Amino acid sequence: MADRVPIPGGRDVRAVRDGPENPESIVVACPPHPRQGGSRADSRLTSVADALGERSIATLRFDYGPWDDGRGEVTDAVAVCRWARDRYDRVGLFGYSFGGGVAILAAPEGGPDALSVLAPAATVGDRDVAAAVGDVDVPLQVVVGERDETVKWRHVLEAARERGATVERVGGDHFFAGQRDRIAETVASWLASELA
Repeated sequence: MADRVPIPGGRDVRAVRDGPENPESIVVACPPHPRQGGSRADSRLTSVADALGERSIATLRFDYGPWDDGRGEVTDAVAVCRWARDRYDRVGLFGYSFGGGVAILAAPEGGPDALSVLAPAATVGDRDVAAAVGDVDVPLQVVVGERDETVKWRHVLEAARERGATVERVGGDHFFAGQRDRIAETVASWLASELA
């Protein structure tokens, strides 16, 4: 069952918490592009949340506040991470597509213990996500679909590989059709090991 969570700050950020009642760890999940239908209800986010719940880890899925060309969306992710940091022993950060780029940009300020991104966008607004990978100082996992032609993920993957991140390529497109369970297991098992 999901609990609604108010996130403080100057933007209208709405979140739901999934998973066990009193976990020690939580993962903040950044949704895909809100102007392209992305929301906290995205099936990749809910699949990862389900897989984390099986590992006794909660998930905080949120919707961004009003569109702000990426800057406000990164601010939202930082605010959600800080909310989680005040309440849980260990905090992970996860993002898919646009949300993957947001997560990478938010990680240095949000202070997660681990970061996993799925099919991360190469830019968020006017910000270069690949260049920001070097600012991430926590364990990082990058998972991409080899047939993904929706986002330009290659520079992000190369930057992650250069910093020694865990990099995984799967035989899928941007939407991972028919592979959501596999992707959820890949992300959840990695995050669970890093948050243990």
